[in-house]
Amino acid sequence: MDDGCLLLTGFEPFGGEPVNVSWELAAALDGCRIGGRRVVAVELPCVFGEALSRLDGALRRHRPGLVLSMGQAAGRGELSFERVAINVDDARIPDNAGARPVDQPVVHGAPAAYFSTLPIKAMAEAAQATGVPAGVSQTAGTFVCNHVFFGLQHRLRRRPARSGFLHLPLLPEQQPRFPGLPTLALGEQLRGTHAALEAAVRLGSAPDRRIAMGRVA
Repeated sequence: MDDGCLLLTGFEPFGGEPVNVSWELAAALDGCRIGGRRVVAVELPCVFGEALSRLDGALRRHRPGLVLSMGQAAGRGELSFERVAINVDDARIPDNAGARPVDQPVVHGAPAAYFSTLPIKAMAEAAQATGVPAGVSQTAGTFVCNHVFFGLQHRLRRRPARSGFLHLPLLPEQQPRFPGLPTLALGEQLRGTHAALEAAVRLGSAPDRRIAMGRVA
């Protein structure tokens, strides 16, 4: 057990991809110390339901003081700190077990949405200060990433640990399979995420930065 650790989760590859940047990044940070907190990385299956079971085990075992779940988002060109998780599973493609839920709640009887409790604007600003593109996203989608984000926020809703979700761009080596989509080198993503986590730990329970990072529809 690592009381007060910093728990990072990333996903296994999905959709026929050989890698998933979220797990590559989490694994690279595993065992590091950020702001005095030890980083513990856990790989989640890209499977509805099973991903939350794996997350539950990690939360019980490590009792983290801060949790950042991460996922890959083809088409994003920056570190995208998610603002809100919605209580909907609506899969355009099957997960790694072949499941494709449509218009199903993540958690029956739970609220329609949960906000991130991480200081996402301060985290994005810290990443930007290292020269890495970053911002706040207003949608985490409705696939397994949002499923985990919503489940995480629901599980920690009465605990002091701050938690949220980060979507990551593709890696350059993935570009041949995604022609025309933006990529960002793992080293840059690592640098920006490390700075963002340092900002989150430094702020503790203090309010987020009050700066404009909204999007025009």
